[in-house]
Amino acid sequence: MAPAATEVRSERASSLLAYNDSPDIYFDRSINPYRGCEHGCVYCYARPTHGYLNLSPGLDFETRLVAKVNAAELLRRELAAPGYRAAVVNLGSATDAYQPVERQLRITRAVLEVLAQARHPVAIVTKASLVERDLDLLVPMAQQRLAAAFVSVTTLDHALSRQLEPRAASPARRLRTVETLARAGVPVCVNVAPVIPFVNEPEIERILEAAAAAGARGAFYTVLRLPWEVAPLFRQWLGVHYPQRAARVMNRVREMRQGRDYDADFATRMKGSGTWAGLIRQRFDKACARHHLGRGRFELRDDLFRRPRLDSQLDLF
Repeated sequence: MAPAATEVRSERASSLLAYNDSPDIYFDRSINPYRGCEHGCVYCYARPTHGYLNLSPGLDFETRLVAKVNAAELLRRELAAPGYRAAVVNLGSATDAYQPVERQLRITRAVLEVLAQARHPVAIVTKASLVERDLDLLVPMAQQRLAAAFVSVTTLDHALSRQLEPRAASPARRLRTVETLARAGVPVCVNVAPVIPFVNEPEIERILEAAAAAGARGAFYTVLRLPWEVAPLFRQWLGVHYPQRAARVMNRVREMRQGRDYDADFATRMKGSGTWAGLIRQRFDKACARHHLGRGRFELRDDLFRRPRLDSQLDLF
């Protein structure tokens, strides 16, 4: 089937920085310039958010996007607020800030320009090669320890990638992006995410070896998360592409989730629990040690922050 056409709706958002107090993630604020994502990753935990727009978490999430066209303007105002205190902001925590529509709209680029001018620390999460376009901004920021990139590499198998992430960059292209960023001086961590038992899980060691060879400094992983509507979508995908192992995959997923498709407990939602989750953790740790890959996050500076100047006091209202 030919890919469905993408529709983009412009939105003038009322706020941009989203705050959280989740104890299992390293950042307390994030920016998502777009709602929905063209990459079409079947496992995406952000799919249910499209329900807030009265759109489906399935095809609508991939083809009916919302672009926050006033993102840079909003960010400038929020950073200029007298009570604002700088800390690492995650760019693209829910939907990819460098998905294909960004080539034309350049909203992420405008947001990054504001962050660069304000000397504000940023961690970018993406699986798109388009991030290379903004090296002119990222390299000077990285030199001041203000920027880092986290590139998601789910598999090295091109055919599997096309099934899991049909409109995302190929695995080889993502590794080339890791190499390009690293050579330019931008610290890069590779996300092996999500780890899916009996699907991409056998590749853990090979992905980490390739990441280290490309110049990644660190690695991170999460196990498959299936909140709300994502679970039936993923089960349907399994039935189409891996019918003979579908039950086996879901049994292992439930083993790591206290017998359920998903467990939202902060202590286990990223890594899972139980014997199988423990084996994945051991394999990942040993492979990282073997390839000298750090774990966790990069320490970025927040003491260089300069509050943006607005054109007039009226801009505050």
